[in-house]
Amino acid sequence: MTMESRPSLWLCLLLCGAAIGVGAQQADKPLTNADVVKMVKGGLPESVVVSTIRSHPGKFDVSPDGLIALHKAGVTPSEMDAIMAAQGKDRPASPSPSAAGTAEGGAPASKSRMPKAFLMDGASRELPLEKTQLAETKTKPSSMRNLAADSAVTQAMQAGVNTAVTGTAMHMNSGVGGSAMGQAGSILSGMMAHRKPSVTYVWGVANPVSANVLQKSLPSFSVNFSNTPGVTLDDFEPAIVKLTPAQNTCRIVGATQGKEDMRSSPAADWQIYSSFLEERVGVKSEKVKPGQYKIAPTSPLMTGEYAIVLRPISKSKKFSGGDVARAQGEGLMFDAVWSFQISNEAE
Repeated sequence: MTMESRPSLWLCLLLCGAAIGVGAQQADKPLTNADVVKMVKGGLPESVVVSTIRSHPGKFDVSPDGLIALHKAGVTPSEMDAIMAAQGKDRPASPSPSAAGTAEGGAPASKSRMPKAFLMDGASRELPLEKTQLAETKTKPSSMRNLAADSAVTQAMQAGVNTAVTGTAMHMNSGVGGSAMGQAGSILSGMMAHRKPSVTYVWGVANPVSANVLQKSLPSFSVNFSNTPGVTLDDFEPAIVKLTPAQNTCRIVGATQGKEDMRSSPAADWQIYSSFLEERVGVKSEKVKPGQYKIAPTSPLMTGEYAIVLRPISKSKKFSGGDVARAQGEGLMFDAVWSFQISNEAE
């Protein structure tokens, strides 16, 4: 090597070292709310955003204003859970479940931000949250039986397009057809050959039967949605509905008509429940405190499929189609379902 080339070599090494140092410094820089919003707006899948939050140091604003801003920016409940978990890493450890006690409704206390339902049968047992699938059809919502027999509905439910939710959520108002949320999330499958002023939206639960088989015809439940972000607690209450099996593919929860592009609208102008078709069961409901209820059927349930759902107290309440499509905020409330089956041997 010549003497003339040495300055260039040293300069190159110096620049490389500086670049590595800057990269390391950026890698160690704590994530903020703005970083998460940037990833969400950039169209990254929810799983990637959650993994990034978990694997990097964070300095998040989890104040009420900070959480509301995240919700409005489209951050999902799972992403918010990851933020809350990351923010709590440097705080004192939470007490053990035995020390934490129970919520006022009798269910185990929980800091989760997702709505929860518990079967109160001696010792409480948490039921898994299932987020409904949503299909479109030309069939008018005249009866649950007609919808269950509609091949367009069952094909949409069976298609399992539940990997494209982020794409649709990030292309709101783009006219992209078909979306769904991960883990049996909301399926929005375009079934229309020609554009119509309105279509029928059908909510359904994946699988033909529930894995939760109950041996009592008068079960009682505790429901807690008090920690769900972006929700006005006094606007909702739990209910029990009878599910209608559909061609051995799914169970229909309910349906309503709406504009064809309603699912992609960010505006809160969809009165989903004003003319919603469903088979509600008579219940006795006790409000323990805002967002916490005890609920039980008023008479023994017949053998079959049922579900606990969350419904707006006012039928005129308006929802954002975008929130429903991505199952976030109040859209998550309407999409949430806890299914169960009353067995033939139920007492």
